[in-house]
Amino acid sequence: MVKVAGVDEAGRGPAIGPLVVGGVLFDEETAKALPSMGVKDSKKLSPKRRESLELEIMDLADRWAFFDLQPRTIDKVVNRGVVYRKLNYLEAMAMAKVIRDLDPHRAIVDPADTVIDRFVGDIKRVIPPGIEVHGESHADDIYPVVSAASILAKVRRDRFVAELREEHGDFGSGYSSDRKTVSFLESWFEDRDDCPPFMRCSWATIKRIKAAQAR
Repeated sequence: MVKVAGVDEAGRGPAIGPLVVGGVLFDEETAKALPSMGVKDSKKLSPKRRESLELEIMDLADRWAFFDLQPRTIDKVVNRGVVYRKLNYLEAMAMAKVIRDLDPHRAIVDPADTVIDRFVGDIKRVIPPGIEVHGESHADDIYPVVSAASILAKVRRDRFVAELREEHGDFGSGYSSDRKTVSFLESWFEDRDDCPPFMRCSWATIKRIKAAQAR
């Protein structure tokens, strides 16, 4: 029986919180039930609907796996500045780890890199040679198994973010385009210089705010 895994990420862009890579393994026949359950790209679902689908997906799946990339890890790789070995490569390695954990016959991924062959090649170099890997842009909107992975990753990241809000206050969405997030960051660095472990201080927005506060 063919086992297929969908793999996707949540939280690539925010300045706050982890990037979560999630994968979920199904029997190929069983996966055909996903569309009728309402499984689709997590961005098209409400938080409440994602949470209810999380349980349904886990009931249907053979197993699932996650790899959480914390801000300090992201910062270390981004600040290192090695060409083709920045965030895209880090995400490829996280996806490879999830694929190894799931051990499918075939894995479908939503690549972070616009050069899909490079991203898939990075994954294939570090997983067992018998696993087929297919990468396609917007795979989370095309393949239900990837949609399912996007839902699990998004729900997991949302829980991390809720814990951070509980501890540090409301920082908005965490995206640099969110005025509430920017205000939170500006306030945070008014009397602090060190980067806390829940922020990605390699992000341009935080660098700009810190530089302005230092003047």
